Amino acid sequence: MTIAAALEREHRDIDNCLEAFRGDPGTAADVLRTGVAALRRHIYLEEAFLFPPLRTAGLEMPVQVMLREHGQIWQLMDRALAALDAGQVDPAVAAVDELMALLERHNTKEEPVIYPHADTDLLPEQADQLDLFIGMGGMPEGWVCEYA
Repeated sequence: MTIAAALEREHRDIDNCLEAFRGDPGTAADVLRTGVAALRRHIYLEEAFLFPPLRTAGLEMPVQVMLREHGQIWQLMDRALAALDAGQVDPAVAAVDELMALLERHNTKEEPVIYPHADTDLLPEQADQLDLFIGMGGMPEGWVCEYA
């Protein structure tokens, strides 16, 4: 599987968690937490492993757009979890609805513009490191995205 395909698969897995929460918010709180944790880890791997070499390869402007959107995504995740923690299901669902709409717009730019470069522009050692992280890496505790 290519790096681009693995990253796109993560998008689908995260979307499935968010959809499951929206389908049954009363009993799917753990699914939302799992999806948010996966999305935070996904953002980390992009910002720590994928975006730096792509910036060097000349994709500064598209990467900046992705970084700004990551900040918006992060804030929506925080809002959804805070509402859930407060027992406010409707505001949590509203935040997840906004999050899913933003992710749809984000992913439709990221997948065709950024991800193909993961398979063509990374040095072999960079690709190996990213591939290894996709398979088994974890996000450092307390890490937040650049624009959070």
